[in-house]
Amino acid sequence: MLPQSRRGSRWPRTIRIRQDASVTTAEPTIAVARDQVIDRVADHPWVHHDGERAVAKAAEKFGTMFGISSLGTISIEEIGSTISTPKLFQLYFHKDRGLTNSMIERCVAANFDVLALTVDTITGGNRERDLRTGFTSPPRLTLKSLLSFAMHPRWAADYFMHEKFELPQLKDYVKEGSNISVSVGDYFSTMLDQSMNWQDAADVRKKWGKQFCLKGIMSIADAKRAVDIGATAIMVSNHGGRQLDGSRSPFDQLAEIVDAVGDKIDVICDGGITRGTHVLKALSVGAKACSGGRLYLYALAAAGQAGVERALENLRAEIERDMKLMGCRSVDQLSRDNLRLR
Repeated sequence: MLPQSRRGSRWPRTIRIRQDASVTTAEPTIAVARDQVIDRVADHPWVHHDGERAVAKAAEKFGTMFGISSLGTISIEEIGSTISTPKLFQLYFHKDRGLTNSMIERCVAANFDVLALTVDTITGGNRERDLRTGFTSPPRLTLKSLLSFAMHPRWAADYFMHEKFELPQLKDYVKEGSNISVSVGDYFSTMLDQSMNWQDAADVRKKWGKQFCLKGIMSIADAKRAVDIGATAIMVSNHGGRQLDGSRSPFDQLAEIVDAVGDKIDVICDGGITRGTHVLKALSVGAKACSGGRLYLYALAAAGQAGVERALENLRAEIERDMKLMGCRSVDQLSRDNLRLR
């Protein structure tokens, strides 16, 4: 299978009147500035001690929507009071309905803009790399992990000399919300409600009462059901390829889902976005926005907030430059006429 970045070629249009390319969308249902969403990724302190705080500040500087997860390491309240740009919360549907309802209520109180209910993680995927390395969050102290820490002294000092690992959304409800080491796969399999159904999703939307997104939609049938329950957006996502083995990429599913429901609901391409040209391809197919995590996590690891800002700056520059090369003055001019799919 070709990498996502090679499956579609941009089709340039030349000898057209061009000024500065504008990458601002015209009032999308989810107000995604510059067509980018900083994706919700758990365990940021593994990458850099400033974690979500650094990413949130960088996102605010660029006017980009920022999201945190149920498994985030800073609280809903802190993000709500820290940044003024649009905020999204990724909700995992727990067996403990009190915990699920508590997170929804806290997001309402903190003036979050969007709630994204994750629907593709009712059980953990077979994350073979995590099984091989013994990855847990927070790290379990074993002989193997201690040797690894010794081989990476700068990382170890950065991690252990800053604030204690904590999952503030969970800590009052489950022991896994404290400093108990557990793998992500085990957490999904034991703590999330495997009986979650469409009525549950509709109930979450009703309780939330604001813009509501379903994350993990990969089929036309599910996209139509999302419309039926009143969702305002869907994220076409395979959870970074870490859940269902062999799942197609979000970009591969994008066109048929946009054709089916794109006139009724905002469709976001989640994952596989590491360059500005990837954003342009997804928008040309019909996505209203793109989101990603890896595109900024490497930058966060390298240089903290400054690294994330540089990554977003590069992404914006690529989008603007390549829009000009394609002969497009605004996002509204992007269409499938700009692409030749292989």
